[in-house]
Amino acid sequence: QVQLVESGGGLVQAGGSLRLSCVASGRTFSTYDMGWFRQAPGKEREFVAAIKRSTVPSDYAEFVKGRFTISRDTAGNTVHLQMNSLKPEDTAVYFCAASSTSLWYVRRPNDYDYWGQGTQVTVSS
Repeated sequence: QVQLVESGGGLVQAGGSLRLSCVASGRTFSTYDMGWFRQAPGKEREFVAAIKRSTVPSDYAEFVKGRFTISRDTAGNTVHLQMNSLKPEDTAVYFCAASSTSLWYVRRPNDYDYWGQGTQVTVSS
């Protein structure tokens, strides 16, 4: 079992930055691929970014490339999402998730085994 707790959300003006963090507890953090998803009101949960347990490059949704960066701190059992140049359309609840799958790409919610409770990000125009 893995427990995930997100933090770092809040209200920011367009063009601003936020850094989300997700602390994992339970089973070995390093054996999971980690991902961030988001869900806006009335919309489906969508993939944002993922970082593998190996050294392969991280994966990003097209709409965040060049603005968001995912990283992991294995010693601290933490994964971060640095979000720069935020836009009002980035407003959503952001979820951290852990995947034990052997798939190369982990972009679907069903690829993930554990989820955090989410943290609200609101970007004002």
